[in-house]
Amino acid sequence: MRQFVAQGYLLLQTDFAPSFHERLLGELTRVYREEGNPGNNLLPRIRELQQAMEHPVIRGALTSVLGPGYLLHAHRHGHFNNSPQPGAWHKDSYWGYKRMRHHHPWWAMIMYFPQDTPVELGPTGIMPGTQYSDTRTFREDEQADEAKASGPAGTFALIHYDIWHRSTANLAGKERYMLKFEFMRVHAPSGPSWNCRSIEWRTPDGLPASMYAQEAVWEEVWGWLCGRLGPEEQKGRLDSAGRAAAAQTAAEAIAALASPDAAEQAQAADRLAHLPGPMPEAVQALGRTLAEESEPAALNAAYGLARMGIAGVAEIGRALRGERARVSRLAAYGLSAAGARAVPVLAEALADDREGTVVHAAFALGELRQLASGEEGALVGLLAHPASAVRQAAAEALGMIGAPEAGIAEALGASLADEDAQVRFTAGLALARLGAAADAAVPQLIGALEDENRYVRAHAADALFYVGTERAKDALLGFLRASRWCPTTTPASTFYP
Repeated sequence: MRQFVAQGYLLLQTDFAPSFHERLLGELTRVYREEGNPGNNLLPRIRELQQAMEHPVIRGALTSVLGPGYLLHAHRHGHFNNSPQPGAWHKDSYWGYKRMRHHHPWWAMIMYFPQDTPVELGPTGIMPGTQYSDTRTFREDEQADEAKASGPAGTFALIHYDIWHRSTANLAGKERYMLKFEFMRVHAPSGPSWNCRSIEWRTPDGLPASMYAQEAVWEEVWGWLCGRLGPEEQKGRLDSAGRAAAAQTAAEAIAALASPDAAEQAQAADRLAHLPGPMPEAVQALGRTLAEESEPAALNAAYGLARMGIAGVAEIGRALRGERARVSRLAAYGLSAAGARAVPVLAEALADDREGTVVHAAFALGELRQLASGEEGALVGLLAHPASAVRQAAAEALGMIGAPEAGIAEALGASLADEDAQVRFTAGLALARLGAAADAAVPQLIGALEDENRYVRAHAADALFYVGTERAKDALLGFLRASRWCPTTTPASTFYP
């Protein structure tokens, strides 16, 4: 888990017999040749894949990262690679690019390689530690630290949804399949969902040299996974020697922020983030660093300010409402980690004239969950905002706050009829996260089962499952019985035997 938090990926092996992967690969090859790519119907078309997803290693890893009751996204895809040229480095989209990416693991991806996949066959390449940066933080395409998901048949890669990755060059002249599945967290963590031996963060050994020092980010994500919201409060006071040492560290780190080297800048910002208490000169320096071109340094500054009490929150709050969209976005990450003292700042920003500021504020309030309880009314009001990006952010935040107050489920249910498919999609996921408290929206969820967008339909079905009341289950079973898939029905065998 510490490796996943820092590097953003894990390579997994199961104990299926080789014959399992051979059979699955044979069926997959036949389907591709005779019927084409089954797309989102990959899982029902290749029935053995469900066994792979249910393997204890895979379920255990997903539960560790996403918590119990995670949701399998309706999109799944079989990627076929026989190109001798590597693919482009990228992050996957969320069916559009209007939403903010989460640093906390709310989404994850599994990549399954059903054949032996040596490096020459072009496995997926992963750039360790890049899951927290929107921008590409490495210059050259070919990187010595690129992690490649190579291994025997049955190798699985579990990756943070937002990590930079690509297909590598297939130089073997043979077919290579990679089967991709996406998963989402439904329930926020109340404690570790893995065999956690210590809730104290320790940096894993052997991190790649190309990774930036982002201890403050890693500590915050680890604490969130362990059920903590907001920074840990400083215990005790420093004596005169401690204050002098801290002042010396601050002076050295502030000077290092001027380095032309991005790695040194990031390390300096991270050192300031770990000062034993807020210092005015450190707060000011980190505030300036939020506008740095180097995203790792700027992000470290945002998370560092989140640890610096009222003064730090005030500094990030000013950045949130500034003119530069990139700086405002980074400030939102910091405020989402700052705990209860950030809520008034974010609540005020919901009324800002800038669309981006409102989106960023709603995002951070959602991440603060129960600490933001009391702001649901303002978020419900934003479901009628003229900008679809704002409506989408408000819907997601309401689902993440998870308050069962009257009117929230009804408001999200009304958003299932929004003109924007992204808003409808997000409203369905938000209702799933509300669970039984969303029963009032069951009629709207039933209507959304007929939506023109396949992912809205899928999220409506998933929401009915998580709502779990009798009428929700009856509606879901009726929908599934009418739309069930027969994996043996093909163009060559339409009905018999």
